[in-house]
Amino acid sequence: MTGNKGKFITFEGIDGAGKSTHIATVVDLLKARGLEVVSTREPGGTSLGEKLRELLLHEPMHLETEALLMFAARREHLALVIEPALARGAWVVCDRFSDATYAYQGGGRGLDKAKFAELERWVHGHLQPDLTFLFDLPPDVACERIARQGRDLDRFEQERADFHWRVRQAYLERAASAPHRISVVNAGLKQDKIKKIVEEIVVTHCL
Repeated sequence: MTGNKGKFITFEGIDGAGKSTHIATVVDLLKARGLEVVSTREPGGTSLGEKLRELLLHEPMHLETEALLMFAARREHLALVIEPALARGAWVVCDRFSDATYAYQGGGRGLDKAKFAELERWVHGHLQPDLTFLFDLPPDVACERIARQGRDLDRFEQERADFHWRVRQAYLERAASAPHRISVVNAGLKQDKIKKIVEEIVVTHCL
């Protein structure tokens, strides 16, 4: 185990890829090792961030407004939750981070990559996750999963199929640019197989 230095682990993937179940797997694994774990999410994670989440998921807005609000929520999240936790040696497990903005606002919506890169440098140029899991699944399969849940859809989930294919492609592009950090997991595998893969990656790369 690497001393008392906290690590930052994030989970990514298109809606319906099933990452939530495996976030709990990692949290349980780390706690079993006696580590302090902060489990959080984006957009959200703070009082202000949760209010911005409601706007982002349900209110129509300009693409650049959407991207700016995502990074505004992220800056608050970093300042109040993520950075303090890491500083005291806790581990942070987060449902989405900037890779999601690259995929959804960049790939899905068409945000200029240079604008994304500038926002990323400004908000957290000093910090990237130590490990990111990208749960990869074809959008048509993910949509079937969501439909079976029978819940109300947010405005991202309501987008057309081509939007979700662009998001997936952007995620894979991002993963290819950072193979040292991003581990792509086939989210179509059985749950027990995915659990084993995730646990092995955490132990190998972080513990």
